[in-house]
Amino acid sequence: METVYRDYAPKGVKFYYIYKALAHPETNGYITPFTLDERLLHVQEAERTLGSDIPWICDTMANDLKHALGDAPNSEFIIDPQGKVAVRRSWSKPAELRSDLETLVGAVDRPTTVADLNMKKSERPKVAKTGVVPRVKMPGQMQALRIDPAMVSLEPFYVKLRAEAESNVPRTGKGRLYLGFHLDPLYDVHWNNLAAPLTFEVKTSDGTNISPSSGAAPKVEAESDGDPREFLLDIDAGRGEDSFEVTVKYFACNDKEGWCKPVTQQYTVHLEVDRDGGNARRGGQPAAGGNRPGRPGPAGSPVAGNRLMGMVSSVDVESRIVTIRTRDGGNREVFVPADVTIRRDDRAAKLSDLERRNRIMIELDGDKKDEEGRPHAKQLMSRSS
Repeated sequence: METVYRDYAPKGVKFYYIYKALAHPETNGYITPFTLDERLLHVQEAERTLGSDIPWICDTMANDLKHALGDAPNSEFIIDPQGKVAVRRSWSKPAELRSDLETLVGAVDRPTTVADLNMKKSERPKVAKTGVVPRVKMPGQMQALRIDPAMVSLEPFYVKLRAEAESNVPRTGKGRLYLGFHLDPLYDVHWNNLAAPLTFEVKTSDGTNISPSSGAAPKVEAESDGDPREFLLDIDAGRGEDSFEVTVKYFACNDKEGWCKPVTQQYTVHLEVDRDGGNARRGGQPAAGGNRPGRPGPAGSPVAGNRLMGMVSSVDVESRIVTIRTRDGGNREVFVPADVTIRRDDRAAKLSDLERRNRIMIELDGDKKDEEGRPHAKQLMSRSS
């Protein structure tokens, strides 16, 4: 991308990166920000660590631009001088972008190569050792839940909660929950293991049971570390509310500024999927089973992460077969059992409501297949084009 920018910016082509919701929280340690100021700090971090001169556009906290552009995590658009989209891709491909610009603007005499670049990159230094506290083993494919941090203090959220649930929890209210408390690298803090360990407490309404309803992180021998504090819980919402409260207490230290202090913070966790929550990379790696969603895994393997993402190519309502054009350009057929939950534009829907070119994400039901070898859908979510 940088080579294309170097060649075509002098020809009047304007380039912009768009900062939107993180597709893979935890990559390089960065986690989902809670405020616009934190998003802008992430932009600064990207400029510093990547060494790029391409300017950035920062999306709103509601991710309005992300949704308007189709929610793809790495899309690419060429917009003509009249403001119309001339080329669009669900996945950025710099080589194809260069080819497009050669057609639209003209070729350059001597294309810049990667070897010609001299980008000044600067990694963010670690403030504490990681790999000290083992990560929890996730029970399977999990989905991010929507959370609301209680912004009642001028104290920033040095530690940020990520809440996830098994896919059936938003639908049935029952299953496994994940609560992960992650140090935000923006604030250069680490855990103070000489003080009391992090504790959390869950408050639910009548009719909702979460077990355990409280907990404490393990005692760590090292004086400090930067690993997340993670917990797995069971929930049975029954007839209770579709949200619960989490209060967390911890000690954080910033050696650069010379302070170490106790912090108490609160969240509301909603039992609904966060469409902008992304697919967390545990310790910088994809979550359980997770290569890039919508991309094929190794030859002969099921779809990475047990998810398929792309566009609806066709729907056979009678046979209950949906054909998806995936992001790698291939077509995949999926059998959709009659009892599968289908949502379109965040509303309950039927298979017949799906239309060609609708954006779609299908969670697959393990290794289940029909007689023709088609995978079975476990959950289906779609959006209008």
